[in-house]
Amino acid sequence: MSDTTSDVVVYWRPGCGYCSRLRQTLGDLADRATWVDVWTDEQASAYVRSVNDGNEVVPTVVMDGVPVTNPDPSLVQERLRRA
Repeated sequence: MSDTTSDVVVYWRPGCGYCSRLRQTLGDLADRATWVDVWTDEQASAYVRSVNDGNEVVPTVVMDGVPVTNPDPSLVQERLRRA
């Protein structure tokens, strides 16, 4: 898995509309999160499957160690503002 330097880690993949919506909604706050592409990081892909009943569902966002699948962008914004 990629080195995670943020308290907020977003697991995503190219072409994912929900991932794009999240990044756009976060605006400048998106840079405060660590973004990990599950298509290029096998450990990240395995982690996402482990917290989603074997499915590679993205975006999966880990905030303070707690994974949330396809969270409301406002929740992620709120958490990133506190970072």
